[in-house]
Amino acid sequence: MRIFVPGDAAAIALGADDVAQAIQNAAARRGLPVEIVRNGSRGMVWLEPLVEAETPAGRIAYGPVEPAAVSGLFEAGFFEGGAHPLRIGRPEDHPFLKRQTRLAFARCGITDPLSLDDYRAHGGLKGLERALAIGPAATVEEVVNSGLRGRGGAGFPTGIKWRTVAETKAQQKYIVCNADEGDSGTFADRMMMEGDPFCLIEGMAIAGIATGATKGYIYIRSEYPHAVAAMREAVRRARKAGFLGERLPGSTHSFDMEVRVGAGAYVCGEETALLDSLEGKRGQVRAKPPLPAHVGLFGKPTVINNVISLASVPFILAEGGAAYRDFGMGRSRGTMPIQLAGNIKHGGLFETAFGITLGELVDDIGGGTASGRPVKAVQVGGPLGAYFPRALFGTPFDYEAFAAADGLIGHGGIVVFDDTVNMLEQARFAFEFCAFESCGKCTPCRIGSKRGAETIDKIRGGIDPGANLALVQELCETMKFGSLCALGGFTPYPVLSAIRHFPEDFGTAAHLAAAE
Repeated sequence: MRIFVPGDAAAIALGADDVAQAIQNAAARRGLPVEIVRNGSRGMVWLEPLVEAETPAGRIAYGPVEPAAVSGLFEAGFFEGGAHPLRIGRPEDHPFLKRQTRLAFARCGITDPLSLDDYRAHGGLKGLERALAIGPAATVEEVVNSGLRGRGGAGFPTGIKWRTVAETKAQQKYIVCNADEGDSGTFADRMMMEGDPFCLIEGMAIAGIATGATKGYIYIRSEYPHAVAAMREAVRRARKAGFLGERLPGSTHSFDMEVRVGAGAYVCGEETALLDSLEGKRGQVRAKPPLPAHVGLFGKPTVINNVISLASVPFILAEGGAAYRDFGMGRSRGTMPIQLAGNIKHGGLFETAFGITLGELVDDIGGGTASGRPVKAVQVGGPLGAYFPRALFGTPFDYEAFAAADGLIGHGGIVVFDDTVNMLEQARFAFEFCAFESCGKCTPCRIGSKRGAETIDKIRGGIDPGANLALVQELCETMKFGSLCALGGFTPYPVLSAIRHFPEDFGTAAHLAAAE
């Protein structure tokens, strides 16, 4: 009898380890042989720990399960999918999963994350095998034709980046995976590394073949100990099985990789600061040019991609770039793992094609606020993303549509706030966050963020609010166009959007400015 209990960090935080132990103990008392598989999460966080029993009718889910409920599950015959108040049924029939298009996360929550046999049985390694068969140039063009853009926030075409590195002459090249997932309300990278680590490894190996790189690094934030452990063990097993190291199966290509752990600096999510950190230096932003594709890690041509960008590559190679490009809208092709968080009833990961509206995501998929109060604001794109009011809920989830509304998709995180939030305080937090996380290299970010928080405090205290509000807006313009990287450059998005869409929280001066 096989029972699936997620080993995902979110599920563990909600008691999954205790539930797994309770199932083991209850089965032992009854003399029942069970195999407990610690799978990844399916992304329905409000139902975690989600326990699944393998039955003749398929896997039947129950959740959220607490240790005290385990005896009742046994008595209800959950091994056969028996009736119980916590019974959800077949997970894939649940509306939250049924409405998704899972390409990157197709295996997450289904397989044993550290079983290569499981990975291969569910379509794994087909992309790597095809890349080895068609060769580097064709592999690059497949990714170019797919329309895949960077899922870390910048949205730069992945295939163009690969092509640049492939065409740059050098004896040594690198593939660097940016797993320094630091945006508020985001957890897709962590879910992928903990729930399907071989997918990321396969994507990085394909990138190595395509560009001529023979070494890869996964840079993971230190706050992700479960992801670090999962990736290190997956790399070890892949190397042992011959899918990493010298001469990949049936070829002359070599590619190996290792895991490096960052110290938790938000700025190291910026690619050049990440490179400095990998080199053993303090993580500080580099001026560009030169681009990392020409002069990257240790001065060598380097591909830097986000986890989800690389995890999307195995599908593209296995099924073809055209199959991936069939999903989405405009220049935003394929799917995006959208993370629903904050004050939301049904928080979790929802992978879907670009084009779904913000309102559908918050109201229909997310179920509105967990508090039951009206939604006031939604922040998309992490702590530096713009705040959108309900009036913008018709905006399609698309890079260009969000940019036209002065917003960012970023890493796909959506944080919901109800009508008790004070947007002046949120604007102040954006400056405060930037000041705390700044690497200090450029003046607009280092000094501007501090002055911004101080000026917001003056507005909050009623000190010449009109003049200080104008000063905040002028300061935002300086930061937006004068900062070296997106940390300082994007801080104006939450500040200006809060002032524009919620002037009532900034006093009379903001009301008058909005009316004009």
